Amino acid sequence: MKHTCEHRAQCMKVIQAILDDEATEAEKDHFRENMDTCIPCIEAYRLEKCIKDSLNHKIEKKPCPESILNTILTKINS
Repeated sequence: MKHTCEHRAQCMKVIQAILDDEATEAEKDHFRENMDTCIPCIEAYRLEKCIKDSLNHKIEKKPCPESILNTILTKINS
């Protein structure tokens, strides 16, 4: 098992993509292989997943008011 990760920044990007369901199959496969040997990546994945799960359970999801949406779209299109 590795105790340091020489690709920490890249691994964190992949972890975020996996947790957001945006990772490619190649990224998922590479990360699964890496998870078997890299302690920092295992710990980072567990922490990020825990944070994401906590936020999903604690935050009330509200739709954006139509007026704000229209204001944003107007500014984007002008």
